[in-house]
Amino acid sequence: MLTSLVISAFPEQISTSLFGKNSIFDALVGATFGGIAVGHPLVSYVLGGELLNSGVSLFAVTALIVSWVTVGVVQLPAEALMLGNRFALYRNLVCYLSAIAIALLTVYTLQLMA
Repeated sequence: MLTSLVISAFPEQISTSLFGKNSIFDALVGATFGGIAVGHPLVSYVLGGELLNSGVSLFAVTALIVSWVTVGVVQLPAEALMLGNRFALYRNLVCYLSAIAIALLTVYTLQLMA
């Protein structure tokens, strides 16, 4: 239900003006949104499919899905309390950068195979 609210609040004009400039920029923006809006993996697939249908690039959607599951800005205080500040920050930073790298590698691999 929340996914449909987000999709209806995110019109196509915003998505096409925000994405589509550059593959690295799209992956960066997608990873940032995914890291902030942490959620269940099944929801990210539905959201990713709807974003692809509305014209958002595969770079952004892939980075969003990967960071949605791995980066946890919302859980950062609890993670820092349980595992330590340094570990929590490094883990989130590595996962954020990995989401961008995975998005770029995935799309470029698909382009090579096609």
